[in-house]
Amino acid sequence: MDNVFETLESEVRSYCRGFPAVFERAKGHLLWDEQGKRYVDFFGGAGALNYGHNNDRLKRRLLEYIEQDGITHSLDMASTSKRTFLERFDRVILQPRGLSYKIQFPGPTGTNAVESAMKLARKVTGRETIIGFTNGYHGMTIGALAVTGNNFKRSGAGIPLGNAVSMPYDGYLGDEADTIDYLEKTLEDQGSGLDLPAAMIVETVQGEGGINVASMEWLQRLEALCRRWEILLILDDIQAGCGRTGTFFSFEPAGIKPDMVCLSKSIGGYGLPMALVLIRPELDVWEPGEHNGTFRGNNLAFVTGAEALAYWEDDSFAREIRRKGEKIREGFDRLVADFPKIFEQARGRGMMQGLVCHDPDEASRICAEAFRNGLLLETAGGDDEVIKCLAPLTIDDAGIEEGLETLRRSVEAVASDTDSDDARVA
Repeated sequence: MDNVFETLESEVRSYCRGFPAVFERAKGHLLWDEQGKRYVDFFGGAGALNYGHNNDRLKRRLLEYIEQDGITHSLDMASTSKRTFLERFDRVILQPRGLSYKIQFPGPTGTNAVESAMKLARKVTGRETIIGFTNGYHGMTIGALAVTGNNFKRSGAGIPLGNAVSMPYDGYLGDEADTIDYLEKTLEDQGSGLDLPAAMIVETVQGEGGINVASMEWLQRLEALCRRWEILLILDDIQAGCGRTGTFFSFEPAGIKPDMVCLSKSIGGYGLPMALVLIRPELDVWEPGEHNGTFRGNNLAFVTGAEALAYWEDDSFAREIRRKGEKIREGFDRLVADFPKIFEQARGRGMMQGLVCHDPDEASRICAEAFRNGLLLETAGGDDEVIKCLAPLTIDDAGIEEGLETLRRSVEAVASDTDSDDARVA
């Protein structure tokens, strides 16, 4: 790694420590470092590159727009590119799903979308508390951290994180415990110490939390509980949305209609910063400028985001995502069966899959070995015990097979080292 990064860049940098190379170019599901070494990408920009690196279709539209001196920065002023995005998102995504939402552009990051949604929920209801869930992750700003479960991330706030309560996610207390019953009991019981919240914020699949998957029934019951108690339901689809789980919105199979939906990461299509909040129209009680930001009008992302919606004009892309997700899951299941001393289970939905390791250190060692072998993977979970796969949705079968084979060789190497260590101890 070039010393310039160690000399000039803050110690807060993290991904470059797990991927110690200087990357120079990328295409589709592949990257190359400045030494010319090739890597298969099972990381996908932490979910921001669902359509791959430098997608030809999106790049062509972006270059055309720049060549024509199209508007780049406009705050929240009207622009032709924003109009095109809004119209296409409504026609291609919302209308076919029977969804009616106003669209807010809160700023370019996912955490800004979360802050906006929580701020609006408090304004609408006049209540303060937001319920988050164990192992949830919603961003690194103060409000989002308050509803995030990870202690390490929370500690970075440097101040008490208030006006939020954590409740057990689906399966957190084991298969026998009903966490919706538990949640409802705390709402009903005047002695529980829980004030009636303004909203609940939830991920259908917890990405950073370790690929924990909520059942469709659990999501349906959560929505019903929110309706019964007049609590707003905020769905954080920042990582699990934009097709990652096999449908554009991850909550579609549950048939629920959240009051607000947060999107970011791949909504810009090309890795360009963009976020939005979908708001049930009657809840859109913002005063003009009550939530604003300099970069909430990223027209370049409007251009590529609008073009990316072409993938969703019929069901063929979604079907391919589900097929590829099954292919990755089959590979993960074989690894669990072949290396029971290393892996506890595979879990996930669509192309959001994880391998749970018994020992978090082995998860980190496998990802490090995979990187040396030319494969990008990251860890997730409260103890970084889960190997997480977020390959671009556009990856082909050959890319999946190459990545799975590289992962297997990396697991074999770690397993061999572990066996050797055990033998020396014995």
